Amino acid sequence: MQTKTLDVQGMSCGHCKMSVEGALKGLEGVSVAEVDLNTGKVEITYDGAKVSLENMKEAVEDQGYDVVQ
Repeated sequence: MQTKTLDVQGMSCGHCKMSVEGALKGLEGVSVAEVDLNTGKVEITYDGAKVSLENMKEAVEDQGYDVVQ
């Protein structure tokens, strides 16, 4: 398992947190997704053989948020 922290802009409330965490956890290979609204960071634990960083970024962006590299 690997961990990655994404910097996500636009999250401001509990609904944002649930949307992003739900989208990420719905991906095969993602076991943990935790949003910190104060910092705008999302900590993800995932299996790199099943899901790519690109898949995770796309899942967040599909919810209407911007991933900053």
